[in-house]
Amino acid sequence: MRTTAEMARSDPSDTASKSISNAKLVAPENRESLMRRYFYNSLASYLSLYIRPENTVVEIAPPSEGLGARFANYRAVSSVAALRATQQPAADYVLLNGTIHYERDIQGMLDQLGELLEGSERVLFVYYSMLWKPLARFASKIGIRGRTPEQNWIAHGDLENFCYLAGLEIIRRDLKLLCPVPIPFLATLLNRYLAPLPFFRLFTMLNIVIARPLKSSLAACPSVSVIVPARNESGNIEGILVRCPMMGPEDEIIFVEGNSTDDTWERIQQAKRGYKGAHRLILAQQKGKGKGDAVRQGFELATKDILMILDADLTTPPEELPKFYSAMAANKAEFVNGSRLVYSMEKEAMRFFNIVANKFFAAAFSFVLGQRFKDTLCGTKVLSRTHYKRLAAAREFFGDFDPFGDFDLLFGAARMGLKIVEIPVHYHERTYGTTNIQRWRHGWILLRMLLFAARRMKFLGYETLHAR
Repeated sequence: MRTTAEMARSDPSDTASKSISNAKLVAPENRESLMRRYFYNSLASYLSLYIRPENTVVEIAPPSEGLGARFANYRAVSSVAALRATQQPAADYVLLNGTIHYERDIQGMLDQLGELLEGSERVLFVYYSMLWKPLARFASKIGIRGRTPEQNWIAHGDLENFCYLAGLEIIRRDLKLLCPVPIPFLATLLNRYLAPLPFFRLFTMLNIVIARPLKSSLAACPSVSVIVPARNESGNIEGILVRCPMMGPEDEIIFVEGNSTDDTWERIQQAKRGYKGAHRLILAQQKGKGKGDAVRQGFELATKDILMILDADLTTPPEELPKFYSAMAANKAEFVNGSRLVYSMEKEAMRFFNIVANKFFAAAFSFVLGQRFKDTLCGTKVLSRTHYKRLAAAREFFGDFDPFGDFDLLFGAARMGLKIVEIPVHYHERTYGTTNIQRWRHGWILLRMLLFAARRMKFLGYETLHAR
């Protein structure tokens, strides 16, 4: 049976195009196509934050062919039932572009969709703000917009409730498009630079929501690869092996030694020879420079389901890693970030200006990435190897200039729509060696990375779709 959405949908650009059809911006015969093209180019740019060229996307009951030509691996189906009939995996992304406005039974549709999802997919909702309802009705009443059957104009809280009932969890919500008319300069100012800001975002036209199915894609009892980048940490190697707990059935510890000036490499080799524990040990010497390069090399060597980063300075206790494992294994998170700013810390563990910088960058990155962070600079981070492979495949979207390895992962996880959770950890003073952090130099690098991420993820432009 065809749903209301299939029988009576109108193009989602109708509100934008027909409600202002008396504007004297372009010739009447070109007005609809120009505005329609602008609408779909803008929408595609917003969606391409998530849907990269290597991703697959299926759109359910598309109103037109407006998005089909703008994504490489795109296909469309007329309904959830038609998707089921294909007997194929859904896709990396399932797109519901305006569907909830015309679907008679939203909960029933989402329940059916949820049955087809395996856990790694993401559902993208596109729907209009309720503030635009009077304008749409007025446009229909005076005949400059096609009349449509009664629509659902739902609040975001309603969608949250529908998703909860259907076993979906909302990860992020973006509010876009203040001006649906392609007015030179003004449209760019309003849509790219003002729409993402507080207050202005209240008046935007589009809601773009990304949600995940609450199904785990991990094995029932996953094993862990613990990556330990180590530079000038000779005195901590033995402690890492003694204190790092087993979490899965076949865990491994991967040391990546990073051009040390002390005997760290010799101590790692010596510790392996005398090690009697249950972990499998993998040793490597870094080929490049910087912690980020060491982390990436360690991830490439990893063979287990879950990837963890443990800083070799032991300021974050290895004994707290099982908390990260539990969050991943229970599907409470898909990316786990440590937070050192919840519990009290030892006196010399973090200097005052470091604390101030941590709080500033946490607030700034929370705004840019669309998920809450309290401590973006904690070195302990965890994600699945499957998600890391997808993240690495799209790394060029942000570039390769993160010397720390932390933000490459944070940016990628947020862009993919992963569920990010923070776990508070206790932060201790160093007992061996000196920090490899250069506060002012690295602070400037972080600020550049923040501005770059804001341009790529918050203040989106046409190049988001054409980053390559």
